[in-house]
Amino acid sequence: MFLVRMAERIPSKFFQHMSGTDGLFEIRIEYRSNIYRIFCCFDKGKLVILFNGFQKKTPKTFNKQIEKALRIKYEYFELKRKSK
Repeated sequence: MFLVRMAERIPSKFFQHMSGTDGLFEIRIEYRSNIYRIFCCFDKGKLVILFNGFQKKTPKTFNKQIEKALRIKYEYFELKRKSK
């Protein structure tokens, strides 16, 4: 996470757009031979919103986590829109 927070340009190995997910990005973190993933998006191009993190073990888990992240993203922007 330090690299993601401090780097001017994050290598695609650690940060990439999830195609077909309407602006969802994935942060990959390797720690002690485990790979963890955090889904996020941008708010007005500047603020990174972190949604959910998990350790990927199977493709089925991955798809469920994408659906969860998209649901959280929708809720975030819906609450923000209503608060204006």
